[in-house]
Amino acid sequence: MTAHIMTRRGRPVRSHLWVLALGLIPFAIGCLATDEPAANNGQEPPASDAQGQVSGTPERSMGVAPSPAAGHAWVIFGADTVVAEVAATADQRADGLMYREEVPDGTGMLFVFQDNEVRAFWMANTYVPLDIAYMDPSYRIVDIVQMEPLVTDTYPSSAPAMFALEVRQGWFAEEGIGVGDQAEVVFGVGAGR
Repeated sequence: MTAHIMTRRGRPVRSHLWVLALGLIPFAIGCLATDEPAANNGQEPPASDAQGQVSGTPERSMGVAPSPAAGHAWVIFGADTVVAEVAATADQRADGLMYREEVPDGTGMLFVFQDNEVRAFWMANTYVPLDIAYMDPSYRIVDIVQMEPLVTDTYPSSAPAMFALEVRQGWFAEEGIGVGDQAEVVFGVGAGR
């Protein structure tokens, strides 16, 4: 297969397209994905299935590093991941998980604060029993407290916290997650960190 390329003097120059293609090979090789995991702010994505797919992340099949949905975060404790809604504004934190009928396993809410201090939550208008893990700025759990539905007394942390993760009551114990455990957190776009 040949192509004709005109020179400045108007003379055709015979060129083989394969020569042109050879020039593109180094470019194409540089664009190929490797088997090494993609960087994601130093965080590992949740475990993938046998085909390397992460549930609900079409980006993975397109060779793009997966990330949580907008307004969400992955809170990862080893092999366990909570897909958490992020409450980063005062209004979001005030609403929390109020009026929910359930909090399915593997889901929850991550409360994000701008400072590290003793925190206290209550359960007004919250119908589901919850566990709350208070975490320091490095996402290390400093306290886990069980909270009962509709209780308006506060549940304070025993140490300063910058983050709080609420999940279904009993989930932390069932997964063997306790005080001192370190989480990795990957925020989605617009999640407010």
